Amino acid sequence: MTTAIMPTYARLPVQFSHGEGVWLWDESGKRYLDALSGIAVCSLGHAHPAVSGAICEQAGKLVHTSNLYGIQRQEELARRLTALTGMQNVFFANSGAEANEAAIKLARFYGHSRGIDRPAVVVMESSFHGRTLATLSATGNAKIQAGFEPLVEGFVRVPYNDLDAIRQVAEQHANVVAVLVEPVQGEGGVNVPTAGYLNGIREICDRHQWLMMLDEIQTGIGRTGRFVACQHEAVVPDVLTLAKALGNGVPIGACLASGKAAGLYGPGNHGSTFGGNPLACAAALAVVKEVADGGLVERAAELGERMLNGFRDRLTGRSGVVDLRGKGLMIGIQLGRPCTELVKQALSQGLLINVTAGSTIRLLPPLILSDAEADQIVEGVSDLVLNFLEQAAETAA
Repeated sequence: MTTAIMPTYARLPVQFSHGEGVWLWDESGKRYLDALSGIAVCSLGHAHPAVSGAICEQAGKLVHTSNLYGIQRQEELARRLTALTGMQNVFFANSGAEANEAAIKLARFYGHSRGIDRPAVVVMESSFHGRTLATLSATGNAKIQAGFEPLVEGFVRVPYNDLDAIRQVAEQHANVVAVLVEPVQGEGGVNVPTAGYLNGIREICDRHQWLMMLDEIQTGIGRTGRFVACQHEAVVPDVLTLAKALGNGVPIGACLASGKAAGLYGPGNHGSTFGGNPLACAAALAVVKEVADGGLVERAAELGERMLNGFRDRLTGRSGVVDLRGKGLMIGIQLGRPCTELVKQALSQGLLINVTAGSTIRLLPPLILSDAEADQIVEGVSDLVLNFLEQAAETAA
C-alpha cells in the first residue's frame, strides 16, 4: 500500500480501531492485550474515563492561548508535580526529547553562569534521551546516531552503573557541569543499576558543584513503583524530566528544577509555543490524580513483583535465558540471542510486546492491570520464549 508518510518506522501489520482498559481491537475485531502501553505512555490504559472526560471538558472551553498569558491548568499541574517530586519549578514542553533539550540547555546555562566557556555533561553508554540533535548526541547508541554527524559536542560518555568512571571524569575534565542519567535504562535493555547508584551520583555532583539531571521520561509517573524512580533511593535531583505517561497519550513533557537549577532560567531563555497548553495540562492533571491518589503507584510495585516471580518460575535456569530484571512494571527478559521476531509472533497471538537492544523483551504494561491480566502476560510471553528457545536448539542440533 502506498503512503504519504515518511518511512521512519518499520510498522507492524496492524491498525487499531479502538481500545478499552488494557485491550486494543484491530479493524477486523481481533482483540490484543497491551503489554507495551504505547511504549510506557498509556499507563491508565485506553479510553480511561477520567482522562477522556478531562480532555472533552477542556476542549469545550479552551485549547490554546500560548505562554504569552497565564494558564491556570499549567499552574495547577506545576504545583502538583513539584509537591509529588520535591522539585521547585517546571518548564512544560511537548515531548520527552524537548524536556531533555531543556535540561541540556539548562546545564550549559549553569556552566556559563560559573564562567565555564565550553560546559560538558556526563552521559551513559546504552542510554536514550531523544531524537533531536542534542538529545541524539547525548544518547549512547551509535546505530541511531549514524548519518546525523557532526553530533553536538559537550558530552562525556561513561559506562552505566559505574560510579568510579564518573569520578575519573571529575579528575580529568574541569569543564563538566552535570550528569544526565536514567534511573533505569529503558531503550538500552531495561538495565537496573545496583542499589546506591543514584545516591553515589548525587554525592559526586554535590562535591563538584555539578547538576544531577535525571531522565525519568520512561520511569516516571508510577512506572517503577514510586511516583518517580529516584524516590527508591530518596534522591532529589537538580533537574528531572518527565513525559510519556504524563498525558496518557496527549503530548506533554516537563523539565523540573530544584536547588541551584531552579532559579537559572529567566524570560527569553527558553520557550515553547504549545508547551503546557490548557488541553495537555488538563489531561495530565487527570493522569496524576489517578496515579498518585488512586493507589496505582503501589499497585505497580505489587504487580511488577508478581510478574517477575511468575517469569522466574517459568524461565529461571532455562538455557538461552540470560537475565530477568525489572523495577515495578518495567520488566526485561534478556535472551542469549537476537529475538526481534518474537514481536510478530506475539502479535499473531493477540499480545503486544517489544524487543529492545536486540535481545531483551521489554514489557511496559498499563498500571491498571488486573492480577489475571498480569498472569496472562506472564504465561503468553513465557510460552513464546520457551518455544523460541526450543526451535533455536533444534536448529542448532
